[in-house]
Amino acid sequence: MSAYLHALGVTCSLGHGKAAVARALFEGSPHGLYARDGWVPRRALPVSEVSAPLPGVPEGLEHRDTRNHRLLTEAVGEIGAEVAAAIARFGAHRIGVVIGTSNTGIEEATDHIAAHGRDGAWPGGYRYNGQELGAPAAFIAQWLGLGGPCHGLSTACTSGARALITARRLLRLDLCDAVICGGADTLCRLATHGFHALEAMADERCQPFAAARSGIHIGEAAAVFLMTREPGPVTFSGSGASSDAYHMSSPEPDGRGASEAMRAALACAGLDATSIDYVNLHGTATEHNDAMESHAMQAVFGNGVPCSSTKWLTGHTLGAAGALEAAFCWLSLTDPERRLPPHPHGHAIDPALAPLAFVAAGDRLPPGRRHVMSNSFAFGGNNASLVFSHTA
Repeated sequence: MSAYLHALGVTCSLGHGKAAVARALFEGSPHGLYARDGWVPRRALPVSEVSAPLPGVPEGLEHRDTRNHRLLTEAVGEIGAEVAAAIARFGAHRIGVVIGTSNTGIEEATDHIAAHGRDGAWPGGYRYNGQELGAPAAFIAQWLGLGGPCHGLSTACTSGARALITARRLLRLDLCDAVICGGADTLCRLATHGFHALEAMADERCQPFAAARSGIHIGEAAAVFLMTREPGPVTFSGSGASSDAYHMSSPEPDGRGASEAMRAALACAGLDATSIDYVNLHGTATEHNDAMESHAMQAVFGNGVPCSSTKWLTGHTLGAAGALEAAFCWLSLTDPERRLPPHPHGHAIDPALAPLAFVAAGDRLPPGRRHVMSNSFAFGGNNASLVFSHTA
């Protein structure tokens, strides 16, 4: 069964909304990278922050007020007209919500827990459910009065991609007629302290696949789609997932699990590797992940498919990354000029890595029918690959 992505709402450090994000993305113009104190001890850490003001949560949902839900208010608001039309067409009880995240509400909870330790009582605004991983999906469903399936997913850095896979499955099972799906994550000290403890944090903007790469920098984002079975501008053609369970935090070095996910996505879409016109790489700029992914890409595609990592522009947005990078694929497929996100070319590519065909500024998708893939890989060997298509 084919599923279609009809509408996109997105906010990240590149800007609010599709138009602003596309402009910065295709120009390779990074915004919102700031060196901030306080994210880890005794170190000013670069983070990709949404710096423009965010809307407050809708009236009546003040008890769900977290920064993550404000990001979602912005993103879902962009597709409000399309969602309203779907509700009118199908009924609110036939609209589902699936949102991936890895740290929703935990930054506010961290402050509240510290206040409890200091004062011996919970602050008046503390709500435990703000940090529950199902909270973003529940927030959207309550806001819009939706009665279909409502799921939160947390599979680390594949969460946003897995949300799209789950949404497609709900449609295939006829459990609903439309799904709001995607991912959202907010900058938080739990994540920055954790990656700092793993010695995975760079002191500057990350440099995926570069010889001088030294780790990730973290960002925040929300990206949501309206997915239905009715034909739309972008087809969600196929998906593949695997779990190699090689190590809790390190990828399988030869990329076997990652290549399995890519091949499964191609098979699901009924395509072979030569049909793919672009791959958005997971590309974290960590030593082991980039090496693994270059091996996996070489095994599946050789070195001929155009590809790029966009994390140098947005930072690693963790649970939102799979949805955000799917959004970048959506933007390329719907762009009148068929532009592709460029890979950073200011740093020498690591010659020890399997060679890849990195996208240069100005590169474009071919005319006519075209297909792209987005890769997401996570802790614990959790791998997901998505294929999207456009028909001219």
